[in-house]
Parts: sequence; C-alpha cells; structure tokens
Amino acid sequence: MKKLLTLFLVVLLAKQGFAQIDPDLLRAPDRDSARIKLNMDAVYDRPFLQVAKLPVALGGYAEANYQYLGADGLTEGHQFQMRRFTLFVSSGIAKRIKFLSELEFEDGTKEINIEFASIDFEFNPLLNLRGGIVMNPIGAFNQNHDGPKWEFVDRPISATQMLPATWSNVGFGIFGKKYLKNWVYAYEAYLTNGFDETIIANSENRTFLPASKANRDRFEESFNGAPLLTGKVALRNTKIGELGLSYMGGIYNKFQDDGLVLDEKRRLNVFAIDFNTVLPKLNTFINVEWAWVNVDVPATYTEQFGSNQQGGFIDIVQPLIKRPLFGFERAVLNAAVRLEYVDWNKGKFSSTSGNISDHIYSVVPALSFRPTPQTVIRLNYRYNWQTDLLGNPAAKLAGFQFGVSTYF
Repeated sequence: MKKLLTLFLVVLLAKQGFAQIDPDLLRAPDRDSARIKLNMDAVYDRPFLQVAKLPVALGGYAEANYQYLGADGLTEGHQFQMRRFTLFVSSGIAKRIKFLSELEFEDGTKEINIEFASIDFEFNPLLNLRGGIVMNPIGAFNQNHDGPKWEFVDRPISATQMLPATWSNVGFGIFGKKYLKNWVYAYEAYLTNGFDETIIANSENRTFLPASKANRDRFEESFNGAPLLTGKVALRNTKIGELGLSYMGGIYNKFQDDGLVLDEKRRLNVFAIDFNTVLPKLNTFINVEWAWVNVDVPATYTEQFGSNQQGGFIDIVQPLIKRPLFGFERAVLNAAVRLEYVDWNKGKFSSTSGNISDHIYSVVPALSFRPTPQTVIRLNYRYNWQTDLLGNPAAKLAGFQFGVSTYF
C-alpha cells in the first residue's frame, strides 16, 4: 500500500511527465465506444494519466462533504465527511489485453475495498472475456457510480439500501457490443461468488441485500458453492437514449455441508430496468432506475422480513448556464432534482390483511456548479419520509448537504 501511495504522489508532482494514455488501450474494447457510450463503458470512461513510458496509468476521484440534517426535531449538528478517496490503476498490457483496478477508501480508512480488478481479453467486438473482481451489472448505478458524475451528495437509497451499491465479486464472464448506424446493442453475463444468509440475518432486522458486502470471504470462496448469475442487455440510440434490462440471481443459503443436507435451496432474484436520455433543445438529462427483489424467506422468519421489495429513483438535471465563468472556460451551472422510493417489504400481513408499510419517499432538489466536466460543487436539500413496518406516522428527515467531488 505504501508503494502504491508513493507512486501516486510521484505522479502528482511530476506534472511535466504527464501524458494521456493511449485511449485504444484503456477504453472499452471496441474502438467505436468513443462514438456511443453505455453505462457498461463507465469502468473505462475515466480520466487516466501516464508518466513518461511507465506501463501503468493512474487516476481516481475524491469526495468531501458537509451536512446538517435533522430527524423529527433531533440533529447531530454540523458534520464534515471525507466520504471517498478512490484510486484507479490501469495497464494496456497489449492491444487486446487490458487490466484495470479500483481501490476505494471510505470515511477516511474506515473501509478499504477493492471494487474492481479484472483482466479483459478482446477476441471480437461481440466476444470479450473478463476475469477477476468484476462489478455485477445490476441496474445502471452499480457500474456507473463515480461521485464526480452525479449532482447529488448521497448515492440513491434504492442502490445502497435495497440493492448493494458497488456490489462486486470474483468471477468470470463475457461481454460485447454491436454497432449499427445510430444504434448500439450490448450484453454482459457473469458467473461469480454471491450472497450469503446475512441478507435475512442482520442488524437491520429486515431483508437487506447490502449486508452481504461485509463478507470479505466472498473474494476467496463461495459461501455455498452455488454461483451467482448476473446478466444485462442494453441498447442505445443517439437520439433516443439508453435502455438497460438486467437480472441477478442465485442460491443464497448454505443448503449442505460436507454432503449433509442442511436446508432446501433458497433463491434470490433481482430484476432491474434503467433508462437515460437527453431532451433535445433543452438539454435536460433524465436518468431512471427501478428494481424488483424477490427472496425465498424461510417460513420460520416473521413477516418483518420481506419476500418482495421494489424501489428506484429518477434524476432530472437541467443546465441553466453554459459559458465561461470565474475563469473556467467550460463552466456549467445545473438545477436538478432526485425523486426516490423504496419499499423493503411489499405485501400484506397474513393475520390482518393490512398493508406492510416498511417504505421511504425522498425528494432532493439540488444546485451544482461544474467548473470542468470532471469536477462538481453541489448543494442539496434532502427531505425523507420513512414509514415503519406498522404504518405509524412517517419519521421525517430534512437538511442541507454540500459537497465537492473531482477526478484527478
């Protein structure tokens, strides 16, 4: 780790040695990806810098925030956060062989995670092999999550509190793209290690897929020997936008041990749809993601552990000013809003037939200033309504958030 950080400091100081790395070695395998970008290209669609003739390129991003939030009249006061510091290390090993890694430090060094570390082999634009720690492509945010790309301080609730945001596992898969005039068609499919029983045995006391992220053993062994399948198909038109359909599913429980049957096989299945577009003339950017989660919960568990969940978000970003400002030649001032909803337990109580009400609504208006496309200063106002299992009056959280995020 010390050697990696030392190398990074050398890069920052040696500005005269900076050069952009060969884009043919770092972008997604098909050279036409510069023409029509997809969410699946986000892993390579980042700024990288190379020093002289070193065989690796470096990059990364950082996020620092301030917030003052209150819930039902109670507040923790003024809070400052160094939420993320992320390093990218990449190498164009050969024209058709690439390596990329993403190392993230959260909340200082409270959490250190390898989110991506894979080797890509290009055999054909429609057939590429990826192996290592891969980002499971469920929805769009899981792959395209870098802080500088978003106008909002917090990540979407559905992506972090229902789906396990930045969910990655060890495994192998294939991916490819096909271009046809203004259209691009793409697919991804991976077999990896997967979830474990903490999705229903956790401190949240609800069905909670993100709990499995705490299991670091998934990077060296499978919890139950059953692979997790993740697949996505996407299509994009230059005038319409991008549509993605994805699926993730597999066995999550330990059903046998040394040949001894412990339980029946219990599955989880996740389906997601995402869409983004830019409205003509107004240049309004719209980004939508919605997901459905189904988990086979044992009958011995109480009804607070939901078998069905759903939720998502919609972001609307409207550029207000696009002209040189304060000495920045490509400055943009945006107004934005995010609307969110998550239902962690969709259904009815068997005893009363009343609705189970474990859900949340959220509205986040925002202003953001981009002095450059790779840097954002953002001001958010967050307002949440969260209702408990029994449908009691909603707990309300509100307050301001301010933050900066930039690639480097």
